Amino acid sequence: MAAMAYKLTINSNLNTNGLQSPPPNKLHSHLLPSNKKICGRRILASPPLSLIRSKKSWHGSLRLSNLSQSSASNSFDVVIVGAGIIGLTIARHLLLASDLSVALVDAAVPCSGATGAGQGYIWKAHKSPGTEKWELMMRGHQLWESLAKSIQLQGMDPLEVLGWKKTGSLLVSKTTDESAILKRRVEELSQEGLRAEFLSSNDLLSEEPELVLEKEGGAAFFPDDYQLDAHRTVAFIEKGNRHFAVEGRYAEFYHEPAIGLVRHGNSCEVGAIQTSKNTLHSKKAVVVAAGCWTGSLMHDLIKQPDIELNLPIKPRKGHLLVIENFKSFKLNHGIMEAGYTKHQSATLKATASDSGPVYNAQDLSVSMTATMDASGNLVLGSSRQLVGFNTEVDESVINHIWKRVGEFIPALRHESLEDLRQSREVRVGLRPYIPDGKPVIGLVPGFSNVFLAAGHEGEGLSLALGTAEMIADMVLGNPSIVNAAPFALLGRCFH
Repeated sequence: MAAMAYKLTINSNLNTNGLQSPPPNKLHSHLLPSNKKICGRRILASPPLSLIRSKKSWHGSLRLSNLSQSSASNSFDVVIVGAGIIGLTIARHLLLASDLSVALVDAAVPCSGATGAGQGYIWKAHKSPGTEKWELMMRGHQLWESLAKSIQLQGMDPLEVLGWKKTGSLLVSKTTDESAILKRRVEELSQEGLRAEFLSSNDLLSEEPELVLEKEGGAAFFPDDYQLDAHRTVAFIEKGNRHFAVEGRYAEFYHEPAIGLVRHGNSCEVGAIQTSKNTLHSKKAVVVAAGCWTGSLMHDLIKQPDIELNLPIKPRKGHLLVIENFKSFKLNHGIMEAGYTKHQSATLKATASDSGPVYNAQDLSVSMTATMDASGNLVLGSSRQLVGFNTEVDESVINHIWKRVGEFIPALRHESLEDLRQSREVRVGLRPYIPDGKPVIGLVPGFSNVFLAAGHEGEGLSLALGTAEMIADMVLGNPSIVNAAPFALLGRCFH
């Protein structure tokens, strides 16, 4: 069998989703592997971790590969590339719903990418009934609520285990026009059976005293929305997955970037994933869930002339500002300004540095989001930029977020951001952006056993469990609970 196999080798630099990625300059070229044959050699930069943290991560240091890797060759039913929330939950669902064995591959560790850099909103408030993502979103939320209930039934507290809080959400308007839009949204979601009401600026003071608006403003209030803590949630999912390691059904290959696919002859079936240290044989399926690096990986791997590849997943950079153990005031709900989906535009000058890449920040946009997490930290955001794979902290963006939130929460104007520097944390993540706003979930055309699950942008946590169920059903040959057609690659990314 091995003599008949040929290997497609890809080349780029390490990222945090289990792959080698193509950031936009030629720094750190010494990180390229020198002991492997590289086709189409490119000297590109290796990005830093997409999450900048000042406190201990919830992710443990256990390396299951030490328990399960007895040789350079390993065999599993399913190999998953990417250990963000999408890859982790796909592994979890396959382990729970079948007797298949699963390998999870990542160039770093979970929560070192976009998963760990978010606010953790599990919201319906800013979603629209009738859209193609509505059914997947509703299913995902149902599965999150079921998971929280199952944890409670086991005698544990979902708040402690997942950071799970029923905060409710407030979509906030500042103008008459925005208020009219929110009133229509309340009516629309109420017709779908969701609890929702519009609060005037005066009524809002009783729900959220620190949120101060003019009389034209108000908020759409959705009391049944949740939030969770990504690091606690990932730790819980990892722990559950690792229970299957003693049965020989699960292994983690962290700090091992995937560098190639192995195909048998001219077959459309992929037989293995080549990592920097191991060949991981796949008997049933390969799943690529690599966030914003998925597009570049698949472009390098698919070399068939009869397939036109257009997988336009790009990194969309976001900053969040976290003030740890914030005591000056308390927020009762998750808050987001009504214009979040459009993002109020703000222009900054291009930034250049001798120690880092030059990038164009003209596409920066910032909208107010604010919440208190399960640890009592004030979490403020958020920004969006299409600036490639750059993950450096931009202080001008942090200042803009602070100013924007202060327009809604005047109490912040009495706080000095400089004085809070010792207790602050800045999270920078790369959202997997795709122009049509829908993730790609499904079989890769031209291959019989390669599946993609990527392009969730800022909805990875919210859509993770629904996506995991959908991919697992595809791998297992089960009928899908949610219509998968809107997320298929054929017709959208392959022609």
